[in-house]
Amino acid sequence: MKSIKGPAIYLAQYAGDAAPFNTFESICGWAASLGFKGVQIPAWDARMIDIAKAAESKSYCDDLHAAADKHGVAITELASHLQGQLVAVHPAYDDGLDAFAAPHVRGNPAARQAWAVDQVMLCAKASRNLGLDAHVTFPGALAWPYLYPWPPRPAALLETAFGELARRWRPILDAHDAVGVDVCFELHPGEDLFDGTTFERFLALVDNHPRCCINYDPSHFRLQGMDYVGFIDVYHERIKAFHVKDAELKPSAKQGVYSGFADWPLRAGRFRSPGDGDIDFGAIFSQLTVHGYDSWAVLEWECCIKNRLDGAREGAEFIARHLIKVSESSHDDFIEQAADMAAVRRSLGLG
Repeated sequence: MKSIKGPAIYLAQYAGDAAPFNTFESICGWAASLGFKGVQIPAWDARMIDIAKAAESKSYCDDLHAAADKHGVAITELASHLQGQLVAVHPAYDDGLDAFAAPHVRGNPAARQAWAVDQVMLCAKASRNLGLDAHVTFPGALAWPYLYPWPPRPAALLETAFGELARRWRPILDAHDAVGVDVCFELHPGEDLFDGTTFERFLALVDNHPRCCINYDPSHFRLQGMDYVGFIDVYHERIKAFHVKDAELKPSAKQGVYSGFADWPLRAGRFRSPGDGDIDFGAIFSQLTVHGYDSWAVLEWECCIKNRLDGAREGAEFIARHLIKVSESSHDDFIEQAADMAAVRRSLGLG
């Protein structure tokens, strides 16, 4: 077994125009002051990184590492959720998702998709220049509007949607494979890959691609009523990144998993700061450790109630408490059992 690294923090919800959140170096200093040992960088935020420059310049990436090292912080992964989302967009979401794209491709779905693919490709090269082995992203969605099987769907709809999603991602996966970087999809409602069944469907269509991996975030599984600990047992070989995000699901006489279009604080299923929800992180950290996960535990803060700065401070402490220093011995090593083959045979009644 190996120990999980952490605590780390995803900077997406904290980057801003005011100090100390407006430059990469200053936000690293802020993160370090709270006890974080690593930062995950949102690849779309120019205040944090120039992704095109990172893809072409090793020296620029060295400068980013130096800025983080100054505060004793490591860069854990790049995250391209917004760009990855745009690799596949159902027309129903064109207007809503246009804001994720660069201004010059908005209003032009074909140009927006090409831009998104290029961005995610740049993340492969940038990750390698940064010395990173994993990259976190969203897969996008074509089938999501047809999630519920009413009205009845045409027989070929899902096959066509997942086939197209696989076609778009296969060259991206190959590009990551060429530089030795895993693509870690966050399985998330709103994406076509949102649980184990949809991930397996996609995985089969990309021929079990070795770089097709998972960013494990139990909050999305809890809100679907899934066995989020058992998920680790089934898919641990593909889990290469980990978001620590809490959630709670409190069904009532009025709401269930879908939460009735209510605002976030009023939903039966809602995200919470770590420790404020009902996810069993003790079991999660234990099971990830059992299966040899030794990369980072990264706080992703999305609580609909608590102040984000309190959430960051408490999140660093929460993750630190859950990290497991793996045992170097067995609990019963004090009972010496010599390799006596005669005794072994007698124990088995073999004379």
